[in-house]
Amino acid sequence: MNQIYESLLSRKSVRVFEKRSVEDSIKEAVLHAAFQAPTAGNQMLYSIIDVTDEELKKKLSITCDNQRFIAEAPLVFIFLADSRRWMDAYEEAGLTARKPGAGDLLLSIQDAVIAAQNAVTAAESFGLGSCYIGDILENVEEVRKLLDLDAYVVPITMLVLGYPEAKQKERGKPVRFEKEYIVHENHYRRLTPVEHREMFAKRSGSETFDYDEYMRKFCERKYMSEFSLEMTRSSAVYLKAFLDESEEE
Repeated sequence: MNQIYESLLSRKSVRVFEKRSVEDSIKEAVLHAAFQAPTAGNQMLYSIIDVTDEELKKKLSITCDNQRFIAEAPLVFIFLADSRRWMDAYEEAGLTARKPGAGDLLLSIQDAVIAAQNAVTAAESFGLGSCYIGDILENVEEVRKLLDLDAYVVPITMLVLGYPEAKQKERGKPVRFEKEYIVHENHYRRLTPVEHREMFAKRSGSETFDYDEYMRKFCERKYMSEFSLEMTRSSAVYLKAFLDESEEE
């Protein structure tokens, strides 16, 4: 098995880091790997905020559901779906371009997430652990102020990175769903009720897995949680500029 493939299979989220900094050369290499990611039309429709201010880290750890490990992470990168930079570039050339729409946002999200994953893969190769923080989408009003974001720049994901503590290295990776439930041939197919139960039972590895109880708890803890509802609310605010043609810049 080649090293890249093995790394992709073994990589897991890390939330506890050693109390040591990441070398500047490695940090630069991780960022450079992000820049080499596939990008629509070579536009690089994203920007990255390198959070070096410790107070800002603390504030972001609070806006992201009070997750203290964010403030303690050696490296914190925020990947922005950036539709502003090209608008400004067009304006500099004396052009009157249309305002960004839904398609522009979705394309910039693709670019940003692909770049982030390149950074994750590169970080893994240098022995760094990482964790995606989707909660950066919450608390739109406060995050916009903290990061000086305008209406056409969306913080689509945050990455925290550092050297994982020993227990994090030893911890097993969560089991994924099996291929038969995820890969569809030629067209999408909704799973049957039986398949849903099989899918979760197989992943659990337990002969006594209680599907209904698991779903009840997971739905309450995740899908119907306050943080999930807040993320949905804030996401709607971010979307507004891309859906409302009358939105002021």
